[in-house]
Amino acid sequence: MSRLKLATVWLGGCSGCHMSFLDLDEWLIDLAAQADVVFSPFADIKEYPEGVDVVLVEGAIANEEHLTTIKIVRERSQILISFGDCAVTGNVTALRNPLGSAEPVLQRCYIQAVDINPQIPQEPGIVPPLLDRVTPVHSIVPVDIYLPGCPPSATRIRAALEPLLQGETPHLSGREFIKFG
Repeated sequence: MSRLKLATVWLGGCSGCHMSFLDLDEWLIDLAAQADVVFSPFADIKEYPEGVDVVLVEGAIANEEHLTTIKIVRERSQILISFGDCAVTGNVTALRNPLGSAEPVLQRCYIQAVDINPQIPQEPGIVPPLLDRVTPVHSIVPVDIYLPGCPPSATRIRAALEPLLQGETPHLSGREFIKFG
């Protein structure tokens, strides 16, 4: 079997899932022996590549940039893993949804809570336009594997990745592997 092309993506989340990924500690050496990381916030790679075998997607879809990114990621990836509670359910990132739209969030952050020069950024590229609702990954693109947890433990991440390295489908069951939070 050829080396697995592995990617990780960080959307609307806190990066806790990626920190938990780093908690794989010494197993990262074994992973590196079997897989090439072809895209990740850990690497300075600007464009999501074609032909990704497995991608771990952290975070919810909260802005237009996330929406564009997740569609490209799905199109170019064979197996997409919804990585952590924000990706699976929206979780904390979606707490703004009851406000009805992005406007109250923007007003609070850039107008009401500012001491000097209150203004909502309008220049392209400064703040990607927020979507009115934060949504989990599966509401935008098909997801192959759900890996809940806030963040998922290193043990849970390994349980998802190890079978994939062997060309097998992971079977996550039991409280230790499917519990949220």
